Amino acid sequence: MFGANGVLLDVDLTTRTTTRVAVDPDDLRRFGGGSGLACALMLRERDPATIDPLGPENTMYFIVGTLVGTGAPATPKLLVSAKSPLTGIWGEAAGGGSFPALLKNCGIDGLIVRGVASGPVYFAVDEDGLTIHDADDLWGVDTFDTHDLLIERHGKRGRACSIGPAGERGVRFASIMIDGEDARAAGRCGMGTVMGSKNLKAIYASGRTKPELFDGPALKASIKEHRDGILAATKGLTDWSTAGGVEAVEYHGDLPVKNWQLGSWKEGAQKIAAQAFMGRYPTKHGTCNLCPIRCHKRVDIEPPEQDRKPAYSHGPEYETLAGFGSNLLIDRPEDIIVGNQICNRLGMDTISAAGVVGFAFEMYERGLITDEDTAGLPLVWGSGEALTTLLTRIGNRDGALATRLGEGSRKAAAAFGGEAYKYTIEVKGLDLPYHDPRAHVSMAPNYATSSRGACHLDSLSYFIGRGVPAPDLGYTEPFKDHESSKEMAALCYTAQNYQAMFNPLGLCKFLFLGRAGPTLLTHWLHLATGIELDRDGFMETGERILQLKRMYSVRCGVSKKDDTLPHRLLNEAQPDGMAAGVLPDLDLMLTELYRLRGWDADGLPTPETIERFGLQEFALNG
Repeated sequence: MFGANGVLLDVDLTTRTTTRVAVDPDDLRRFGGGSGLACALMLRERDPATIDPLGPENTMYFIVGTLVGTGAPATPKLLVSAKSPLTGIWGEAAGGGSFPALLKNCGIDGLIVRGVASGPVYFAVDEDGLTIHDADDLWGVDTFDTHDLLIERHGKRGRACSIGPAGERGVRFASIMIDGEDARAAGRCGMGTVMGSKNLKAIYASGRTKPELFDGPALKASIKEHRDGILAATKGLTDWSTAGGVEAVEYHGDLPVKNWQLGSWKEGAQKIAAQAFMGRYPTKHGTCNLCPIRCHKRVDIEPPEQDRKPAYSHGPEYETLAGFGSNLLIDRPEDIIVGNQICNRLGMDTISAAGVVGFAFEMYERGLITDEDTAGLPLVWGSGEALTTLLTRIGNRDGALATRLGEGSRKAAAAFGGEAYKYTIEVKGLDLPYHDPRAHVSMAPNYATSSRGACHLDSLSYFIGRGVPAPDLGYTEPFKDHESSKEMAALCYTAQNYQAMFNPLGLCKFLFLGRAGPTLLTHWLHLATGIELDRDGFMETGERILQLKRMYSVRCGVSKKDDTLPHRLLNEAQPDGMAAGVLPDLDLMLTELYRLRGWDADGLPTPETIERFGLQEFALNG
């Protein structure tokens, strides 16, 4: 097998045994590797309806993207998959950095982790195999210090992924942090929570043996040919990371403000954008494995007096700036940077963390959470102290309110009861990323039907709506009316199919902004692995993966009743700004998207659709 190793290590934590498992090359062709391959393997093993997300039967898959380590640019991703403890359906998270390539260079494509260890453990992996080590002394240690300790024990040539106290203590949106203080995150769906339930603290990898390529010289030549174009199209990311786009997002009405209640926040956006704070504090530029875009930023600020640790941070990305900034009316970037640092060290997804904090702020404003609940902490809009204190409490499950919020927005609202659900912004239990479907309405059907719940990365259609050209997908000009629901189901359908194949290959989404379309990616995939696909075959494989993940969640009870948006986004238009007065016509778009997908009126793949994609073995009666 070219470009991949064709082997997974299957680790049973209960018995502390490891088995080498061959990857079927046909599975790699049909499901693209990564999370696509993981979904097929998971469905073959067990009906997900019978799985307790925090039980020993919830097997985890850590599978490196197929193009990782081949030299293709912006291909750093590890895909972590399991049943989500946050949503109860299909769960996956992707993280970059150096660790994924080092894991693949151990001569494997990833790990299958099953069972539960009798006490805290970590793995060390190299070309000779995997060893299991006791981790009692690491339990309770934050992710940065855990990484440093593993480097000290096993050598500087390796890197690690790990969980922090949030994952250990069962916060349902705990992340897996990668590369220590460089702070890449496999953030969404609570994959760190599953890892904690297994008593698995960390994985250290130090491989150096790269897989053989099908045609390495031709791949290298093609990469060189396209490198300058990719860099030119992504220069803003090189200069500022995604944090440089805050003002542009606000201009389009796409920036959530005050728990998604308002529209315009121009002055605040100017204050929290990267252009405002990166010139004020020392900033270092870095990169994931072999990526020329170099979007990684580290920002060093003076820590608050009460904080013993310096607030150097993976300089917050757009999602964190929006979630901790505009969403909470916090316009001091220092508060956001400290909040980001807290989440990275404790191991929490900043998107979901910001979602539950925004929910709590609004509940406090409405008198549904009181000072008695908060131990005297005023949860007032714009308060950096309220943000950082509440994040610390949530990550440590410190107090009844923090513990409730650590269950996630949907479960927290259900516990409060009444109309609390109106103040949560989630789909299927997964908090929305900070792009508003009232500004780019193609995101409405995407959020409603995304494989893991609300996920902007399942389509990135707002980029196309905003004017990013994607000629290989059939879009060369901005939509004249990107707030209209007409034509948006077709855009969602195409963009989702593309991204569904994009993800398992281990590609960073910034390559999409670098104008890489399916034709170029199929060429690179062929030169790396020998797999032959044309542009249409790439898109068809993406849809096959998407259909498979839908079938997984259907087994968990998902249907049309779950394909919806938060109450606020369906019923309350923004009062001002570029998207003022706009509400998506979700029913119109879902009807068309279901037709394009070959789903019935309940949102279930029809027998004909299942047969068309060769997925009969995964059907409910299969």
